[in-house]
Amino acid sequence: MEFETGMENLTIACEGNCDCSPDPALLADFKRAIHALGGKWKLEILFALMNGAVRFGALRRSIDGVTQHMLTMQLRELEQDGLVSRTVLASKPLQVEYELTESAYGLLPAFKEILSWSRLYGDARLMASQQG
Repeated sequence: MEFETGMENLTIACEGNCDCSPDPALLADFKRAIHALGGKWKLEILFALMNGAVRFGALRRSIDGVTQHMLTMQLRELEQDGLVSRTVLASKPLQVEYELTESAYGLLPAFKEILSWSRLYGDARLMASQQG
């Protein structure tokens, strides 16, 4: 698959007076994406929501180790970035359901690539860390 980002030239050694810095617009786009997805739990939350809407309690149980406070914070950030939508259900006690937005479903190809990368290189990294 051909994927050009403009960053390919950064792998060539700089000689002379060349400017080896990345394109500022490209870097800004990359930083925005990393900020939206960055955080200890965000990728796990998004992955857990890939199969549809999930209530808060079920989401918390599905992500081992996340605290209620941290899950709430990360969900709020994902909601602000337009990746997760929050629905308050008309029930007693109050129940809240979270689901991915259309833009978050656009991450599905990236998630598939991350899984492929992990399957291809994850074992090698694990073996290297055990040997060192």
